[in-house]
Amino acid sequence: MIRARIPGLICILVLAGILVAGLVPFERPRNAVTWLGNENGVRLGRHGTIWSSGAFAVADAQGEPSCSLELWLQPGSTSASTTLLAFYTPENPLQFLLQQYRALLILTRQTRADQNQTQIIGTDGVFLRTEPVFITITSGADRSSMYVDGNLVRSFPGIRIGKECAGKLVIGTSPAGKSNWSGKLKGLAFYQQELTAEEVLRHYQTWTTQGRPGLSGNEHAIGVYLFDERAGNVVHNDVRPGIDLYIPNRFTVLHQQFLEPFWKEFKPSLSYWEDIFVNIVGFIPLGFFFCAYWSSVRPIKHPSLTTVVLGLAVSLTIEVLQSYLPTRDSGTTDLITNTLGTFLGVRLYAWNTARALLAKLY
Repeated sequence: MIRARIPGLICILVLAGILVAGLVPFERPRNAVTWLGNENGVRLGRHGTIWSSGAFAVADAQGEPSCSLELWLQPGSTSASTTLLAFYTPENPLQFLLQQYRALLILTRQTRADQNQTQIIGTDGVFLRTEPVFITITSGADRSSMYVDGNLVRSFPGIRIGKECAGKLVIGTSPAGKSNWSGKLKGLAFYQQELTAEEVLRHYQTWTTQGRPGLSGNEHAIGVYLFDERAGNVVHNDVRPGIDLYIPNRFTVLHQQFLEPFWKEFKPSLSYWEDIFVNIVGFIPLGFFFCAYWSSVRPIKHPSLTTVVLGLAVSLTIEVLQSYLPTRDSGTTDLITNTLGTFLGVRLYAWNTARALLAKLY
């Protein structure tokens, strides 16, 4: 009797293992943001994020507005593929993303009119070492430019950044999914104006020597964050009146994705393909053991088809529940790969050698 229960017990254990692996942790983790203590700044961990306490607005201007931003930071890794900061609106969650992809600094933006069209600019060699780096991105009427440590490294004629610098600011992760940046953030500033090369250099020198930008008063600063509080949940804006930054107690994603299309989930990174491999291999045992159980132990009609449908149903359940978990991503890529893994498990059971080995186990 005990031996007869083994196949069913194996199926239960396989199913339970898949559900646990797909849904742990079951709650929002503590927000991994800590003050550096002995210097100005914060450290962001694997699940760390900071929000603005309100939404930034684009100032009225003739034609297109302009925007500039400065970041003084230290990456925790030179092989990361993550989001440094973003401006979020419910109508267009991914309108502005500043990202690290290995040594690359990338700025991605989408327009509200056509969110399928994404514009990307960037420059290489920014994150070659895990050392402090001062980044400036400034945009004017006819071009946008990227500076590193006060020096111009790339210019983009015909590209203007302005109206995207509006909405709620999200630091350390993407507003619409898991893309956590780890490292130290030591300073942050926003301006509603293009900065000159002289202003960029002066700000770099004063930020890194005095801990604050040397403002002339002509930059139209709307947010300057020195991170000099060293305690608490608020990073005060040095520009008054202005919008402060807030450190939540729990890690949360503002715009949790629900079954994101697979073509939008694609990333040209090793971690993406590693996830594909894990998702396929992880469901092979489900396909193999459930097909074996419904073929030989408790025979049913169409055991192979039933098993594949079960794999799809289990994967769909996990993806639906993951849409409520900030540390997980809900997407259709997993539906496809999990179902494929189940199918491969069913085909594995069709091999005579596999059935012979399983008969010895049972």
